[in-house]
Amino acid sequence: AVKRSLLIKKTGRSASALNPLVKKKIFRVFKKAVSRLNFYEGEVKPLPELTGEQAAAMREIHEFWKNREVVLLEGITSSGKTMIYAHLIEQVLAEGKQVLYLLPEIGLTTHLLNRLRIYFGHSIGVYHSKFEKNQRVEVWNNVLNSAEKGGRLIVGARSAIFLPFRELGLIIVDEEHDSSLKQMQPAPRYHARDAAIVLGKMHKAGVILGSATPSIESRWMSMQGRYGLVRLDTRYGNVSLPEIMLVDLKKERQQKAMKGIFSKTLLQLIEHSLEHNHQVILFQNRRGYSPLWVCTVCGWIPRWTDCDVNLTYHSYEHKLICHYCGKSYLPPKKCPACGSSRLKMAGYGTERIEEELKEIFKKAAIARIDLDTTRSRLNYERLIEKMEDREIDIVVGTQMVTKGLDFSNVQLVGVLGADQMLNFPDFRSSERAFQMMVQVAGRAGRSKVRGMVVIQTSYPDHKVFTWILKHDFDGFYHSEIEERKKFNYPPFTRLIRITCIDKNKSRVKEAAELLAKKLRNKLSYRVLGPEFPYVARIRNKYHIHTLLKLERNISVRAVREFILEKIDEVHLEKEFRNVRIFADADPL
Repeated sequence: AVKRSLLIKKTGRSASALNPLVKKKIFRVFKKAVSRLNFYEGEVKPLPELTGEQAAAMREIHEFWKNREVVLLEGITSSGKTMIYAHLIEQVLAEGKQVLYLLPEIGLTTHLLNRLRIYFGHSIGVYHSKFEKNQRVEVWNNVLNSAEKGGRLIVGARSAIFLPFRELGLIIVDEEHDSSLKQMQPAPRYHARDAAIVLGKMHKAGVILGSATPSIESRWMSMQGRYGLVRLDTRYGNVSLPEIMLVDLKKERQQKAMKGIFSKTLLQLIEHSLEHNHQVILFQNRRGYSPLWVCTVCGWIPRWTDCDVNLTYHSYEHKLICHYCGKSYLPPKKCPACGSSRLKMAGYGTERIEEELKEIFKKAAIARIDLDTTRSRLNYERLIEKMEDREIDIVVGTQMVTKGLDFSNVQLVGVLGADQMLNFPDFRSSERAFQMMVQVAGRAGRSKVRGMVVIQTSYPDHKVFTWILKHDFDGFYHSEIEERKKFNYPPFTRLIRITCIDKNKSRVKEAAELLAKKLRNKLSYRVLGPEFPYVARIRNKYHIHTLLKLERNISVRAVREFILEKIDEVHLEKEFRNVRIFADADPL
C-alpha cells in the first residue's frame, strides 16, 4: 500500500492520470483507518521488584479492599508510590479489566507516560482537554471497546472520569489533595476524587487515593475507618529527606543582605549547586513580571474596568493583563490620575525572577515553567525533557513544578513567596501552604546527594513551619483538625456555596439577601452571608456568596431539593428573573 498523494508527488503526474490505471485494475484504491494517537511501539520491560516496604504496602492494600472500597496511600515524596501503582495496574490488566489513572495536571501525563510506557506499551491511552475532538473521540471508542491499543489503561486529567468504562477494575487518584481535581467553572461542578469513589462503587473497582500530603478530609475519613490507610515512611533506596532551612527576610533586610527578591543565603546555595553541576528549582506562585504597576506620587494602581482586581504586568508581551478575564492593554507612560511619569513596578512574578537570575548567573541555563510558557502541550513536554536531560540549570516555576515531577539531579529548592500562601484569607490556607511547600521540597535530593530546601519568609515563627521543618504531616494534621473542629469547618461539616451573579450590584445583593432569608426559614444558623468575595466583579458582573455549613448527618439530597426550590422562588420575582444563581457543593 502507498499513499495516493505520495504516489502523485513522486511521479509528478496529476490525479486524473491515476484514474485510467485504476479502471484497468493496475492500481486498487482503498481507504485505511489511521490512528491520530501516538502509541508506544518500543520494547516492553518487566516491572522491577518491589522493596520490602512497598511489598508490605501492597499486601495491606489488598487486605483493606476485602472490606473497604477506598484506600489512602500516604507516602512521603520519592517513597515509590508510582511503582506500587504500576504493580497494581499489572495485576488488574492481567485479569482483563481496565484501569483509570487520574492526575491533577495535564502536564503531568507526559512525565508519567515516559515512566509507565516501557512497562505497559501500547495498552496506555491518554485523555485530557488539550486533545483535539477527533483524538478524544478515538480514545472514547477505544475505552468503550476495551481495545488492546489505548483502551485498557487510561491516564488522564479529571475529565477522564466520564469515559465509557465497561470493565473497570482499578482507579488511582494521584496527588488526591490537589485543588486542580475540582471542576468549578463551567458546570458540571464536581471533585474528580469524590467522583472516582462513586465510579469505583458503580463498577465494584478498587480505589487508591495517593499523596505525600493528603487532604485533611481524606486523612480524617481514614482515621474514622471509612478508608483504609497505608503508609510509606521512607524514601526509595533509603535516600534522606531534604534539609529544610528558614531564612528570616526581616533580618536579611535589616542587614541589607537582599538582592532583589533573593536572600544572600539562597544565592550562595544556588551558586554552590551550580558549581557541583546540580539543578535548582525556584518556586514562586505568581506568574507574570510584576503584580503591581504603581504611581509613586499618588499611589494609582491600574485596574481593568470589568474586574475588581489589579492588573499584572507581563514583560514578554509588554502588556498589563487581568488574570481573571484575560483582557489586556498597553501600560501607560504617565499616571492617568495625576499625570506623573514616576511609575514603578512592585512585587515579583516568575518572569521578573527569571530575568534577574539571568543577570546574576550569566552562564547558567535558566527556564520558566508557568501557564504562559506551557500553554502548548508540546512546550511543556520540551521543558520537561530538557530538565531531564540536564540542559537546564535553574527552573523558575509556579505550582506546576510542585506536583509529581521526578528529577534525579535537583539538589536545591527555593521557596520565594511563602508568605503569600500563608496570609490568604481562607480556612484552607494553612493546609494549602503546607502541602505546596512540602510537595516542592520533595523535588529536592531524590538521588544519593541529600537535598536542601530554602524557604524565605518574614514569619519564621508561623506554626505551619514547625511541621514543615520536621516533615511531620501527623503533627500538622492533629493541629489543623483541632482548629477545624473548634470552628465547625470540614470535615466536621459540609459546605455549599451559593453564588448570585448580575451586572447590577444592588440587584444582585437584594436577590442574595432574599434567597438567604428563604433558606434561613428552615436552615437557620447554618446560613452564612451573603457577602461579596475578595474579587467581587469579574467580566463586569458582580458575584456574591452565601455559604451553607451543614452537619454531616443531614441529608444532602433533601438539602439540594430545598435549595433548588428556593432558587426557583427567587427567580419568580420579576426583578430577579435574570439573576444567575448556582450552587457548588464542597467548594475549594
